Amino acid sequence: MQILDAVQTAQALPYAKLVPALAQAAREFSSGAIRSPERQVVPIDAASVLLSMPAISADLSVTKLITVHAGNARHGLPVIQGEVVVFDTATGRRLAILDGPTTTARRTAAMTLLGIQTLAPVRPKSALLIGTGVQAAAHADALVEFFGVTQFWIAARDAAKTQAFCSELSQRHPNVVASPLAVQALQNDAPQTDVLIALTTSRTAVIPARIAPTTLAIGVGAFKPDMVEFPSELLHTRTIVVDDLAGARHEAGDLIQAEVDWSKVRAIGDLLAGTCEPLMTLPVFKTVGQASWDLAAARVARDLLQL
Repeated sequence: MQILDAVQTAQALPYAKLVPALAQAAREFSSGAIRSPERQVVPIDAASVLLSMPAISADLSVTKLITVHAGNARHGLPVIQGEVVVFDTATGRRLAILDGPTTTARRTAAMTLLGIQTLAPVRPKSALLIGTGVQAAAHADALVEFFGVTQFWIAARDAAKTQAFCSELSQRHPNVVASPLAVQALQNDAPQTDVLIALTTSRTAVIPARIAPTTLAIGVGAFKPDMVEFPSELLHTRTIVVDDLAGARHEAGDLIQAEVDWSKVRAIGDLLAGTCEPLMTLPVFKTVGQASWDLAAARVARDLLQL
């Protein structure tokens, strides 16, 4: 069994292979070929939880264990820690342990890439990211590496962090132009861009209610019922596509609070499999995460490392 650290895990999950692996996993999850219950959340204390996320397929299976300790800064430790245990389904033989946070960051960004590839009218050249955290950084790198995006706008509440994020992004990718924006200015003066991606834990909408009809809006950060990134107005004017329909019903605070008509919400796996009606207009895309996406990442690592 191989144990991969964060750097090794990232190297084993190139986006060029991760995106098609996610497309396959989404189709399999939609058809029932991958069995994956909703994540189990076990409280540890008032500020800490254990997350357990299993997924089983005919060839490979995984269990991701993640701990979230909000007070870990005082111990000099990461808030989120964990691992993905990869095993052969037929025998239970352990094949690898992947770094959990790295796997999550890359497969989440890859699901966004798959959403853009599937739903956007054109290959994106520009992107507006709302947020400056780990997921925002992963998404920026993914957009550069997979689509060759060179124009970014970065919006957040903290001006210093926003400027630092832009500078670091331009240092990692010298051909990228990254411009900081105040998140408060988006409602009235948002730049026209191919893709708009929210990556926050906000309790109030951060995505503008009115965006260009050619802009694909994606919500990634709000993963609890009390979190909101999409405004209700936008959700009621566009078709909604999600990564996991069952998970979104319980976790997508944007959709829950907007009281959307769930009968009209589409799963990306169904669209890819052709088992639902094709979209006639540009939708919005909402992701909440699913262990099946970790399984897709494990397949990529297995093939690359020849496990």
